[in-house]
Amino acid sequence: MSALGALQPRLGYSFCDESLLRLALTHPSVAHEQGASVQHNQRLEFLGDAVLQLVLTDELYEKFPAMGEGPLTKARAQMVNRRALAKQGRRLGLGEHLILSRGEEASGGRERPSALADAFEALLGAIFLDGGFKAARDFVLRQFREEFGELEVIPNLENPKGELQELLQANSTEAPQYQLESVSGPDHDRLFESAVYHQGVELGRGRGKSKKEAESQAALVALGNLRRKGEPHS
Repeated sequence: MSALGALQPRLGYSFCDESLLRLALTHPSVAHEQGASVQHNQRLEFLGDAVLQLVLTDELYEKFPAMGEGPLTKARAQMVNRRALAKQGRRLGLGEHLILSRGEEASGGRERPSALADAFEALLGAIFLDGGFKAARDFVLRQFREEFGELEVIPNLENPKGELQELLQANSTEAPQYQLESVSGPDHDRLFESAVYHQGVELGRGRGKSKKEAESQAALVALGNLRRKGEPHS
């Protein structure tokens, strides 16, 4: 059995045209190395992104009739962020099947979150072209059912610590670190102060009636500081 043949049972989908699967796994670095005429997965990624948005939008719309546009948009954004898609790609084992340039291979490209996220979207685009919308929809719901418990509850929309981690890890593998700086006040009315650091740099401080609340406030302050600067700390 070929390497791609071994991958397909893991996907739960068998390609009629295996060349589409191969294209979905071909990283753009191959074109840079071998010449612009070599096809790679960016066009399929573009297509797969649109299919993914439509499938999840439809699923959220049907499952949560009382939710307005704002919460539904935030929920969808949380589900399709780059970290979540990289996790999907990693779970399917796409990294070991990526077709990379020598340079990208040497620099750890098989485990790079952006490459895994892009390959997942490109794979979805390939399934859509090969088997149609129903096949693509079934694939998406199968993958996200495992991740989100069949979307029986709306994803958490108010998670500043998660948002901060996602923002920072777009450019770094290092997670933010929270440190309790002080505790003041009587036992029945404590005030906690926490700070959040990334790569040794303090990004923000927050206070609250619990350590958890103080960390959330610190993350909110850090998000505001980073967005005012216009780019993540690196």
